[in-house]
Formats: sequence, structure tokens, C-alpha cells
Amino acid sequence: MEDCVFCKIKKGELPSTILYSDDDFMIIKDINPQAKIHLIAIPNEHVPYIDMMTEDGAKILGKIILKISHLQEELGLTQGYRLVINQGENAGQTVLHVHIHILGGEKLKEF
Repeated sequence: MEDCVFCKIKKGELPSTILYSDDDFMIIKDINPQAKIHLIAIPNEHVPYIDMMTEDGAKILGKIILKISHLQEELGLTQGYRLVINQGENAGQTVLHVHIHILGGEKLKEF
């Protein structure tokens, strides 16, 4: 999508610190961190909401979760981390492109 910030990052039109990238997704540093470590895993395919994903898209979300577990040490997440997906405006989704927030590097508040 033309006005999607994540799509613009993927195309190299906006700067970002990319920590991991493959044919299906990338992991970047969040520009407005909500924890000591705040990363975002973004599927390459532009899909605004989870309920609009295909089965293949859902498989990529699974691949992302598995890859995060394999990259714990490189990402500084060995003491634990939280994965968050905001679905819709009421949940706090501000970019209409499915993505996973990866939070860690400190003791996070319970909820």
C-alpha cells in the first residue's frame, strides 16, 4: 500500500534499523519504544488486519514467532520477552499492516 509506513520501510523509502530480514518478513527497531527493547516484526505482504490474512499469511506469523525464539540472544531477549499484536483501533493499532511488537530487556508490567 502506497501510504503504509512499513511498506515504505521495506521499499527503502524510509530509514529504519533493520535487525533481520528474509523473503517473508523483517524485524526493525521501534522508533517510539515502550520498553528497553522494543522491536517490530513485519510480514512483507501488506495485510491491514489479522482477520484479512490468508492461511499462508498465518503461516508466516508462525515463522516469525519461531524465528524470534531462535534470535533471542542476538536481539537481547534472553531474559524473556512479550509479543503483542494490536488488532483494530480500540486495541491501539495505529499502522494498518499486521505486525508483532517484541518487548523485552527489562521486567515488564503484568496485565
